[in-house]
Amino acid sequence: MPQLEFGNPLILSQVFWLLVIFGALYVIVSKIALPPVASVLEERAAKIAAELDRARALKEEADAAMAEAEKAQAKARAEAQAAIRAAIERAKAEAAKAEAEQAARLARQIAEAEARIAEARAKAEAAIGEVAVEAAQAATARLIGVTPDLARVQAAISEVGRG
Repeated sequence: MPQLEFGNPLILSQVFWLLVIFGALYVIVSKIALPPVASVLEERAAKIAAELDRARALKEEADAAMAEAEKAQAKARAEAQAAIRAAIERAKAEAAKAEAEQAARLARQIAEAEARIAEARAKAEAAIGEVAVEAAQAATARLIGVTPDLARVQAAISEVGRG
């Protein structure tokens, strides 16, 4: 390989210029090109760290707001349950009152109906006695041809009714 012929007098000058060019490139890159890149990387790292801190703070706020919302929801749920229980108790009390009023009204109606029935029964029993007297008087008159005395017929029917 001709590049590696160290016996060639040009090889030393080529190595010298190679070192000079690489040295110059190293100085240019390390002093001019890399510092802005390093500062951009540092800025990005700082910005990312700040954004992460901000995200953590926002997450903590969101967690606190979520816990407060859950507490408010639990409180509202408890209040709603209490309101439902109170409404149920009021409805039960109203139903019991209405039931008692209805029972009293029905008891009055039953008592009135029983009184009417007793009155009708008494009238019917009185009417039965009169009908029995008239029927006995008519039957006796037809059988024997003589109309019996009204007082005697009533006494006979009363005696049969007791016995």
